[in-house]
Amino acid sequence: MLNMDLFSDLTITRHSLKAVKELAETFKKETGRRPVLMEVCGSHTMAFAKTGIKASLKDHIELIAGPGCPVCVTDQKSIDAMIQLSDGANRILCTFGDMMRVPGSKRSLMKAKTEGKDIRVVYSPLDSVRIAKENPDKEVIFLGIGFETTIPILVLAIQEAERMQLNNYTVWMTTKLVEPVLRTLLDSGDIQLDGFLLPGHVSVVIGSQRYQFLAEEYGMPGVITGFEPVQLLSGVYKVLRLLLEKKVDILNDYTYVVKEEGNLIAQGLLEKYLEPHDESWRGIGIIPNSGLVLKEEFEQFDAKKKFQVSAGEPRKTKCRCGEIIRGLIKPEACVLFNKGCTPSQPIGPCMVSAEGTCAAHYQYMREGQGWNSELA
Repeated sequence: MLNMDLFSDLTITRHSLKAVKELAETFKKETGRRPVLMEVCGSHTMAFAKTGIKASLKDHIELIAGPGCPVCVTDQKSIDAMIQLSDGANRILCTFGDMMRVPGSKRSLMKAKTEGKDIRVVYSPLDSVRIAKENPDKEVIFLGIGFETTIPILVLAIQEAERMQLNNYTVWMTTKLVEPVLRTLLDSGDIQLDGFLLPGHVSVVIGSQRYQFLAEEYGMPGVITGFEPVQLLSGVYKVLRLLLEKKVDILNDYTYVVKEEGNLIAQGLLEKYLEPHDESWRGIGIIPNSGLVLKEEFEQFDAKKKFQVSAGEPRKTKCRCGEIIRGLIKPEACVLFNKGCTPSQPIGPCMVSAEGTCAAHYQYMREGQGWNSELA
């Protein structure tokens, strides 16, 4: 039996932190600089901040948040289009909670709800299928944002709607894939990285072997890790060991949930219903084949095919979320951070999402913040 309590034990965390700092100092002596690691996953970003690990390591390692928050990487035009969907008659929009307060160019989904639009927060896309069955006279649209972690659940909802022969159910697919965006970041040459902390949740679906391109094509090491303090530090430690030993490899430090081949059942569902599609990313632009859309034979469940939406050009602001998710700047470099943009009055999605880098910095990285600040 796996004792999960050990992964958050403070004594083990402190010993792990000390070991990581020692390796980081060895790296600094050899190279004259701190190692630079990117945590790809938004859940990792929040966990590093919440546990106090990021603050504790700031003088030893530069940890950069990557484009792993699905709400944050969704481009503004897509956000505006989804909000505009609520204006149609006899429609019910269903969404995850994070999306409600994301600012559109004119309003948010929350604002549209206060204006009387039928917008409902659900915990699973399958809840939206039930709503469609209960409301046969309404068009029910689920806003399908997510990476490989969420996409199989979207497909399960479509499969269930197909089984129930619902003709009033569709999904607005705005999905993202991890591999294409990592390739785009590395090809751009905008940031200098030494290694990756690779996402745990996504890896459950796609498997550890899908990251081999990082080592084989880019000479970049990486470690798949979990989300508790000891797991996070173990992932960092193993990346540093690879760097110091001059080894380029992808290690799976989350073997109890991540397998080399991934979840073959989930992959089979994606292959049956979906096909690659060019997707637009906030701050990056269009990345070829970086998302998945429904195949033609399932287009009756495709909200983008069923409803015509013309969102227009987004409103321009001083928000720098696009640069933050690319790892180019820290939240504090944005003139709006903790001034015009706060969790109660967000201007960009990075301040709204539970996985957003700005939200993590605001809650845990400002002076005096931090759950385990005694680790420092």
